[in-house]
Amino acid sequence: MINPGIKFDGEKPRWELVPWTAMREAVKVMTKGAAKYSADNWHKVDHYRYVGALYRHMDQYLDPDQSDIDEELGLHHLACVACNALFLLWQAMNGKGENRRGA
Repeated sequence: MINPGIKFDGEKPRWELVPWTAMREAVKVMTKGAAKYSADNWHKVDHYRYVGALYRHMDQYLDPDQSDIDEELGLHHLACVACNALFLLWQAMNGKGENRRGA
């Protein structure tokens, strides 16, 4: 029998928990955005624009009379929500976003 060995990684981030098929959809949204604007444009966009975009995509997703697919991008509205949430998280972590309580 082969000894499986020891690896002390219990406190490390569990990347294997990321739903990569869903993340791939968010990356598709980012790729289309980079082609339309530029690869680093998302760093320059105002915090409130991402809040508004996140809510618009969430509204489309929650509306039973609307498609789950964004007409312009051809991708799922929730992939767009995920992108906007990632951008907002990055801004918050890097001191780029506004205080959400001041919104």
